[in-house]
Amino acid sequence: MAEFPRTLLIETADAPGVLSRVAAVFAERRENIAGLQTLRSVEGRAAMTIEVESGADVAGLVAALAALPDVHRATLEPSLHAIYGKRVIIIGGGAQVGQVAVGAISEADRHNIRGERISVDTIPLVGEHALADAVGAVARLPRAKILVLAGAIMGGAITEAVRDIQHQGLKVIALNMVGSVRDAADLVVTDPLQAGVMAVMAIADTARFDMQRQRGRQY
Repeated sequence: MAEFPRTLLIETADAPGVLSRVAAVFAERRENIAGLQTLRSVEGRAAMTIEVESGADVAGLVAALAALPDVHRATLEPSLHAIYGKRVIIIGGGAQVGQVAVGAISEADRHNIRGERISVDTIPLVGEHALADAVGAVARLPRAKILVLAGAIMGGAITEAVRDIQHQGLKVIALNMVGSVRDAADLVVTDPLQAGVMAVMAIADTARFDMQRQRGRQY
């Protein structure tokens, strides 16, 4: 299993320049920021999580951050990678999305029992542009590894969005549907349950399934 990044939760004053001063601590200590997410902002207090590589001097970072005047608290928290792990994203029509999710959740459970952490997210949507926006946004979702497009007809702007996220390293499985999305997908699967199962197998360290060897095939 791959080592997970370490996650720091930092609560600060909600004021201009705080982020740059926090980032300066990492630069001064020559620690690389692997990921950053801003969280809630309530009553003049803000929060953020910063991920660093597993070998980082976390104790030194926590002490240095806690010493900043604008920082109220800095703690080491469990990594979202360790808790929720890799994400399967399923987008499309409600009935098809539900069936793909059944297959993906069942298969994820089998691998998670063996030490994996794979979560499944769904959103039923209709309309070319709504779907294209959702597909393009998958590349911005933390921990997203693979997308399943579950619908009866998809093409046009959706296909363009698929090719865009593929260039960013994401794999795409499509149901066997009408439209050009089928031609752009890495893999086309007719049975929605099987599509969910194969999506999980494609990203699980505990499975032997090479998406690269399956590219362009239909099942």
